[in-house]
This record gives sequence, C-alpha cells and structure tokens, in this order.
Amino acid sequence: MFDNMPIKEKGDYIKFLGTAGARFVMIKQLRASGGLWISAQGKSVLLDPGPGSIVRAAASRPKLDPSKLDAIILTHKHLDHSNDINVMIEAMTEGGFKKKGVVFCPADALDEDPVILKYARTFPEHIEILKENTQYNVGDFVFQTSLRHVHPVETYGIKFEMKKTSVSFLTDTRYFPELRQFYNTEIVIICVVFLKPRPGIDHLCLDDAVRIISEIKPKKAILTHFGMTMLQAKPHIQAEELSRKLGIEVVAAYDGMSLEF
Repeated sequence: MFDNMPIKEKGDYIKFLGTAGARFVMIKQLRASGGLWISAQGKSVLLDPGPGSIVRAAASRPKLDPSKLDAIILTHKHLDHSNDINVMIEAMTEGGFKKKGVVFCPADALDEDPVILKYARTFPEHIEILKENTQYNVGDFVFQTSLRHVHPVETYGIKFEMKKTSVSFLTDTRYFPELRQFYNTEIVIICVVFLKPRPGIDHLCLDDAVRIISEIKPKKAILTHFGMTMLQAKPHIQAEELSRKLGIEVVAAYDGMSLEF
C-alpha cells in the first residue's frame, strides 16, 4: 500500500516512491515501483523511475512535481527501474517546451535495445553517459558511480552526500567482494530481491545483504526492491531480526517512506 508519509516541501530528504523488485512484484504491483526521489543541495533528482513513477509522485503528500526535477538517473535499463523514464523526461521538461535538466544513464540505455526514445532525447539540456568510478554533478549535488556490477545489462550503483552524511544506493547485482569498498557509507540502501540465493541469477539475496552490512558496518542499512520471497518473509520482520543480530540499525523500506536529513 502506498503510504503518503508527509515530507517537508523544502529540505533534504529521500522518498521511496516504490519498493518493488523483480518481475512479479512489479507486474502485480504488490509494492509500487516508482523509484527514489532525492532532494539535496537545492536539487531534485529522480533515481530509477520504474512503472508508475509519475503516479506515485502525484500521489505523494505534499505532491512531488516532476516539472521541478533537475535530473533523472538510471542505474540500468531494466523495466522495473526505467519504464517511466520517457514520461518523466517529458514531465521534467514540461512536454519538451522547456529544455532543462540532465539525464544520466548507461550507454546501453541509448545504444543497444534503447529505453529512452529518440524524440525524448532532445528535451533535456543534456544526456550524460555513466561510466564506472566517475564523479558527476547537478549543480551542488554530486554523486559518484560504482564499478560495473555483475548484471545482465550495464549497471552502476551510486553514492552521494546528504547534509554531510554519506549515502549509497546498491542496485541490482550478483554479490562480489569489491562491493564493500565502494558502498562503505554511513547509510546504505540495498536492493534485496531474494530471501535465499538463486544460483545463476544476478540479484542480491538477504544473506548477501547480511554479508555486506557486516563488512561495511554502516550507521543505518535500508532494505528495498523486494521480490516475492522477501515479501512472503515480511521484510520488516527480517530487518528487525538483522538489527538485533548485527547490532546495526536495519530498516525495511515501504512505499512512501521518507528519510529526512
């Protein structure tokens, strides 16, 4: 259920427009799939606008106005992360009549089986191709990409600062040891699709999240992007158990949750 948790109209915050992961939770909309809205350093940035992103922005309280966006970031082009990219580009640029904003995406979102339509590419001020281990900025909002993830398409996580607090978003990938080096931040948001490992499928499971949290020891870990097995296991209960086990605050995100700084 989408929870309209109030947020301040001004200030720095992250709002979860959706916490759905993988195909079936997205298709059935058992959780919303709208991505993350980041307000920081006077800029509004939308991360991974999956199906329903524009609807969830409109349903937020207070309403989140996509015409106020300064940038859109795609970590990768899979539909649960990118489906609303074109409509959000149109909304950001007011139907293309105001050439504004930046779109950040991996090269294959444009070049190989593209998800950004050609006509929409003329609307933003600029489209920036993401590369691994590179720093980008939208005015004073600065973010850095990770090394390339192990995933079927070109995929990068990001990290940034919110009020001098380091935050990272660990998107879809198979676990590999080098993840801990990049995601060693005070707050880490982890996409946890599966409860148990699925051999041959490049997504994180709960055991992977435990390993990552144990290795980097953040002040807070937020689990999101849940598949069916995670939903059936009740993410909030899993998070509570991990908090007790690890001695670290672990939270299961829910649709509409906001994190204020």
